[in-house]
Amino acid sequence: MISSAFPLQTLDLDDHRVAYVDLDPDTSHTPLVLLHGGVVDHRMWSHQLAAFPDRRVIAPDARGHGQTSTPTGPHRLCDDVVALLDALDVPHAVLVGLSMGGGTAVDTALEYPDRVTGLVVSGTGTSEPEFTDPWIVDIFSAWQQAQAAADLEAWVDVFLRFVPGPQRTAADVEPAVMRGIQTMARDLVTTHVKLDENGVPVAPAQPTPVTGTWSRLPGIAVPVLAIAGSADGSDHVRMTRQLAEHVQQGRFVTVDGVGHYPNLERPAEFNAAVLEFLAAHDL
Repeated sequence: MISSAFPLQTLDLDDHRVAYVDLDPDTSHTPLVLLHGGVVDHRMWSHQLAAFPDRRVIAPDARGHGQTSTPTGPHRLCDDVVALLDALDVPHAVLVGLSMGGGTAVDTALEYPDRVTGLVVSGTGTSEPEFTDPWIVDIFSAWQQAQAAADLEAWVDVFLRFVPGPQRTAADVEPAVMRGIQTMARDLVTTHVKLDENGVPVAPAQPTPVTGTWSRLPGIAVPVLAIAGSADGSDHVRMTRQLAEHVQQGRFVTVDGVGHYPNLERPAEFNAAVLEFLAAHDL
């Protein structure tokens, strides 16, 4: 079940308010920072938040998601991660990110290498994805059409096509997972998408991109675990594998029979892979 059972805190940073979960046991282990995917929020980590009781676990909502501020101007998500680490007096962390959050994790390792001791990245390669698969190209086209038509319910429905992947349908996914992701997407629309005077949805300001990420991957020296759902889109699987191949210490694993959210569909398997990675590299 996807829930917000853990207390959500807020903190005012220089130019925005961030909402986050902070589970802070008394331990000397390196903290984990969980970075959610686009459109969803920290609740997508409901099966991970309590799965690492021997270390501090921090799960923020990114700008424009969950209960964090709606962005109104230039910003970079990796800068926001480091600003939160600074505010919480966390010198470095292992970053665990899925999709958009995976791109943010890689960006942070590239831009702030001294703040990252390890990366777990799922469902993406970098923050500069390269899409060619007709399945996902069609999703992006339908997404744009729904937005242009100001049909926010259709926009959410299109987003939900990411969950099962191209070879499955929503009926193949546990209903609680589909409901949870749908709830988070609708909450984003309600909280962060505004309407102009003509009733047309106005999306929040988009992050300033970090560029040259693929060519910079060989400079990432920390251990990297790249996780893909075997039923995810071919582009997502390909980019996740390429990430592992291009960093200095990369390992690629798949979670069989699941789509874009292996942490939700197979949480025990996902958590075990992360725990094994942390132990193998003494992180």
